[in-house]
Amino acid sequence: MNDLYSSPMTERNADTDIDGNRPVFAAELFPHRSLGRRGFKVMLMLTGAFCLIYGIVFVIRGAWPIGVFFGADFTLLYGAFWMNYRSGRVREEVTVTRTNVSIRKFSPSGRMIEHRFNPFWTRFLVRRHSEIGVVSMHVRDRSHDTDVGSFLNPEDRESFAKAFKRALATVTQRI
Repeated sequence: MNDLYSSPMTERNADTDIDGNRPVFAAELFPHRSLGRRGFKVMLMLTGAFCLIYGIVFVIRGAWPIGVFFGADFTLLYGAFWMNYRSGRVREEVTVTRTNVSIRKFSPSGRMIEHRFNPFWTRFLVRRHSEIGVVSMHVRDRSHDTDVGSFLNPEDRESFAKAFKRALATVTQRI
């Protein structure tokens, strides 16, 4: 008979080990974009048609520099939206288990940095402004800290802060 573990474990220990790795809280944070991909394509087609038509009209009338500026405007608009959507690919995965707090940050290029914290040493710091609400959130332990959800809007920061604080309290109260 093959043993799954290198050392014998009782059934109770196995359950505790499994429970320690089961997420109590998991969230994927990503920035909000008010204009979706389909809206972006429609807006780009309308703007491109407008710039092309009026650019041709001005070139035919002999004002070719204005036609060039219409092309430059369209190129700059496309570049600005491309950069905006590229920065929108940033995301964070926050997971709280009984034994670990994990914050995985993904950059727009896909590079991932993971921060791990012991939930019993972890402190969740929220900075608030009287008019705006939650301004910043940091997770800190004895050795390091990281910010969380810096790209979220104030309403999303508020709801995340409440849920994350509740998850940390739940994990640290169960001993």
